[in-house]
Amino acid sequence: MGSGIAQVSAMAGFDVIARDLNAGLLAAGRSAITKSLDKLVEKGKLVASARDAALGRIQLTTALGELSRCDLVIEAVSEDLELKNGLWRELDALCPPDTVFASNTSSLSIMAMARVTGRADRFLGLHFFNPVPLMPLVEVVRSVATSDATLETATDFVGKLGKQAILARDSAGFIVNLLLIPYLLDAVRAVERGVASIRDIDAGMQLGCGHPMGPLMLLDFVGLDTSLKVGEILYEEFREARYAPPPLLKRLVLAGWYGKKSGKGFYDYSVTPPAPVELNQ
Repeated sequence: MGSGIAQVSAMAGFDVIARDLNAGLLAAGRSAITKSLDKLVEKGKLVASARDAALGRIQLTTALGELSRCDLVIEAVSEDLELKNGLWRELDALCPPDTVFASNTSSLSIMAMARVTGRADRFLGLHFFNPVPLMPLVEVVRSVATSDATLETATDFVGKLGKQAILARDSAGFIVNLLLIPYLLDAVRAVERGVASIRDIDAGMQLGCGHPMGPLMLLDFVGLDTSLKVGEILYEEFREARYAPPPLLKRLVLAGWYGKKSGKGFYDYSVTPPAPVELNQ
């Protein structure tokens, strides 16, 4: 997500400072951006000079202090409130008071992060969707403390990226995940109950409802670990059974089967095309 946000920001003409924990992660992010831009050039959607210009606008660093030069800081670390708040405390001490802070969280409370800073009025959510260069939507999430000026600045930024902004209030899951996660978890429950095979459940929703991919493959693309975490956050917030992650999802995550990023989830990505896995349950 971080590399995707950096890419679209640079393509829109913004100077970007991309920070990660070590040189290896930065190199991987740079490689992902270069590969994505090269594909756009190959498809004729971007000229080579624009690709080179975008790459030239991205500075890589491991030094958190470099972000003190930014007007807007977008955080895209793991979906863990304690981890995010530790970062926000550090950034709040480093960045000028007028710097706007935005979290790419998909489900956590914006106010729960804003409260650990001295700039709750200049704090909001900017939830991008994966893959960022292709997905046109950004949820702009306003907490009870976010100012009108901050909301206007963030919405204007999203527009300059060529994305569609939709406004959501600070409620767990916002708009998309509030509706999407129960659907995905129901698909896992259907597998648990033996309703149909993985392949047929996905084919049913693709061909019967016109979805671009089935729910189980979508879970693999989102990340089973991420989906589990979001489900837990939603269940903690609303205490409704439809948000409770099913046992099968928990066991796959315990096995290290996170989906596409780990090579295996509901599908095995070591073969082409990906093949449904045989689940021993």
